[in-house]
Amino acid sequence: MLDRPVSELSKPHGRLPDQRWQFYPQKPDFAQKLAGLTNISPIVSQLLINRGMETPEQVQAFLNPESLVLPSPLEDFPDLAISLELLQNAIASQTKIAICGDYDADGMTSTALLLRSLRTLGAQVDYAIPSRMHEGYGINKRIVEEFHSEGVGLILTVDNGISAFEPVARARELGVAVIITDHHDIPQKLPPANAILNPKLIAESSPYRGVAGVGVAYILAVSLAQQLGETKGLIQPMLALFTLGTIADLAPLTGVNRRWVKRGLQHLPKSNLAGVQALIQVGGVQARGEGAGEQGSRGENPKSKIQNPKSLKPEDIGFRLGPRINAIGRIGNPQTVIELLTTDDMGVALELAMQCEQVNASRQEMCQQIEQEAIAYVETEFVASLQQDRVLIVVQPNWHHGVIGIVASRLVERYGVPVFIGTYEDEGHIRGSARSIPEFHVFEALEYCHDLLGKFGGHKAAGGFSLPAENLQMVRSRLIEFANQCLEPQHLKPLLKIDAEVNLNHINQQLYQQLNALHPCGMDNPDPVFWTPNVQVVEQKIVGKGHIKLTIAQTVDNQEYKIKAIAWRWGDYFRLPPRVDVAYKLRENYFNGNTTIELELIGVRLPIQLQQFFTSPPTPSITTFEYNQRQYTCGFYKNGIEAELRIKNTEGKVLAMQPGHIIGLLGTNRQNAKEVDISQPQYDSIIQAALQALSVRS
Repeated sequence: MLDRPVSELSKPHGRLPDQRWQFYPQKPDFAQKLAGLTNISPIVSQLLINRGMETPEQVQAFLNPESLVLPSPLEDFPDLAISLELLQNAIASQTKIAICGDYDADGMTSTALLLRSLRTLGAQVDYAIPSRMHEGYGINKRIVEEFHSEGVGLILTVDNGISAFEPVARARELGVAVIITDHHDIPQKLPPANAILNPKLIAESSPYRGVAGVGVAYILAVSLAQQLGETKGLIQPMLALFTLGTIADLAPLTGVNRRWVKRGLQHLPKSNLAGVQALIQVGGVQARGEGAGEQGSRGENPKSKIQNPKSLKPEDIGFRLGPRINAIGRIGNPQTVIELLTTDDMGVALELAMQCEQVNASRQEMCQQIEQEAIAYVETEFVASLQQDRVLIVVQPNWHHGVIGIVASRLVERYGVPVFIGTYEDEGHIRGSARSIPEFHVFEALEYCHDLLGKFGGHKAAGGFSLPAENLQMVRSRLIEFANQCLEPQHLKPLLKIDAEVNLNHINQQLYQQLNALHPCGMDNPDPVFWTPNVQVVEQKIVGKGHIKLTIAQTVDNQEYKIKAIAWRWGDYFRLPPRVDVAYKLRENYFNGNTTIELELIGVRLPIQLQQFFTSPPTPSITTFEYNQRQYTCGFYKNGIEAELRIKNTEGKVLAMQPGHIIGLLGTNRQNAKEVDISQPQYDSIIQAALQALSVRS
């Protein structure tokens, strides 16, 4: 008998993602009813039920956000009236106004939006953005005192300021008025500003509740233009900047964000802003089907184009335009982006957009290097204690703190725990970023450590912080304590929410077009995620920077259906086993003038049947079955540390395999056994028949 483990001879696949798959409850009757009442397909109505829709009215409001009746922002933002009065007086008296922005995409688009609109409305206005390298996030006393020395009478913060008690107090001391516009979580003590505009301070039921910093800036600028009767030619450019900033900042695409972003995405391709047009050109998302690369809109192929120039999709911004803006804030000079988004000279705009392109390429390389170093460090130091700690705190010297937030997100994807990552500014100080999982609140965790930290801020999903280096071990202990209060062991796997099961024969252009009703998708309105059980992986190879390109197949009613798929940055999981359950989003791919629907894999696991068999083989675990009119015996045998499936024919020849291995053994004993690729149809079919027989037997 074959008594030596297959693993001694076979090449195993890479490990599989360790994920939690959570399935939305399917409500076919209700979905069918909703579909009939609202004239949409049952699959789309099920997706809307998954997103919390319960009535035809809610569905109509979602599908047609322009039908929403919005309250005046003056009703919902208590300090908006005084903010408008301060700005009107400053414009009338030509008092100097100074904007203090932030160096991320939200902060830079907010700064550009208010600069453009205030200058158009006749204000004397300039701006400053703190140095990411030397000062960190938010307005500070140096900036306040510099503004004062330049004769500034009104400071306007954008995307920051809600936690800046001391700098704002200093401004008021110097006789400078302050309007804070921000969207970050509210601290226990508000700064003594003249006015504060923050959606977290207004009613939770307000449609304005989910706006990002650029949304607050947009509301302020539009309200001011309306009061001054100067809206002509102002709204569309501001809408373009609002759309860029909202998507790049991952703000929820619900309420007014959905309404304005949907409008903005239609307007962006024909925007009269030179900087937006230059970004669209350099980002490769402007023309119809000009030799798009195989990687579609998300890849790192600068030749990729979108199919339809009439409207962009959020992923065009999220994966192509946003990173080019963000890269400057991370490792470049934010002034580049502010000038790009405020210039009217196309030549200047293209030159600045090319700078963004070059900086983004450097950012990608830097991220890759730091990610590899971080993983090596975690695997050596922390991976064994992750289940006990329930949080990961990684601090190393010589990392660029402009990109460690991106690396933190990738570590969350990999390890499924909240990640706090930092680097040394100097021997005595650490600066870092945090990214989270759904059950862990970053800002509350930072507040739990407030006495050990320097500056900190953020919200539920992300944050930034600094601390004296000597406090690192105490902060680590405090964060572990906090994590153990709010996280259970079952939370420590990346969560994958799955909308519905779909067979491959139903994936076509018609289904894809039906999903357009949900766009724009993004935060709080995610792209639909489907799953298909027990598919066969018939081809797979590594492409680009560690992506898996593959073809999967499913047999439905005795007919085989194949479809191409891409799994971004999944090189660690190569090779995938021959049989898997897959979870995915649908993507259009444009190549050589052809449009096809492909899968973007985001989850893979062994089929449930295989998982159950190999973790607890059935008892009794040996049975006989018939396949192609021949008799076989099959069973599970303990061999090495894993259970092994063996299938024996009447001539004594045995096929042996272990879970997740693409190579099996075929022969009458180990000595003369040959290696075979068990993903090949002739072997895969008999393995499925054996598993079915064992399933019936158990």
